[in-house]
Amino acid sequence: MNHLTKSPLDNAGATRRGALGLIGAGIALLAAGGARAEDDNVLTEEQVLRDPDIPVIGNPKGDITIVEWFDYNCPYCRKLAPELRQVVQDDGKVRLVLKDWPILGPVSKVAARMALAAKYQDKFEAAHEAMISVNSRITEPRIAELLSGAGLDMDRLKKDLDANAKAIDAVLARNNEQAQAFGFNGTPSFIVGKYRVPGVLSIDQFEQVIADARKANMGRKTEQN
Repeated sequence: MNHLTKSPLDNAGATRRGALGLIGAGIALLAAGGARAEDDNVLTEEQVLRDPDIPVIGNPKGDITIVEWFDYNCPYCRKLAPELRQVVQDDGKVRLVLKDWPILGPVSKVAARMALAAKYQDKFEAAHEAMISVNSRITEPRIAELLSGAGLDMDRLKKDLDANAKAIDAVLARNNEQAQAFGFNGTPSFIVGKYRVPGVLSIDQFEQVIADARKANMGRKTEQN
């Protein structure tokens, strides 16, 4: 049975649409259209929070996971990126999982696929930072300039992209299926701990929902003991 609850942030009006819901391991989630069971292989806690094919930024052993569904051509994602990095750095115990959700056109998909291919030369974070830090929409030629400037081996990147095309497309498909099942309407959207947070948060609001997620984890551990 899925347990939906409101985050304390909801009462504070902290997001555009409120912070809704909890997820549990192996439990199907409610989609936007109602109580519709999704494939457990896609919507388990492991797949949402700990997909092994997605690199982790921040503290890999952190006690709280933030998952962001984002698009490199989303202006809100670009604006939020430095604040989110600051929150992760200041906290020191947060795992940040970045799920490419290229919904803003073909160039967004090219950027997402290039970023995921960059992990094969251990340059995912460098590729991500290069593309999320620009101040305007990116184009395919601009993507190549940014990644080359970030120190990526572009010849290897193209080879890795071709060799791992199926795996990369599978990651993007999983990310999309999860976002749709959560009922997210756009980017950026988040899971913080077990909380579903659609929309943009300030630094203070991120810190509050992280604290709420930690309290929820402590409460569950106490119940289990």
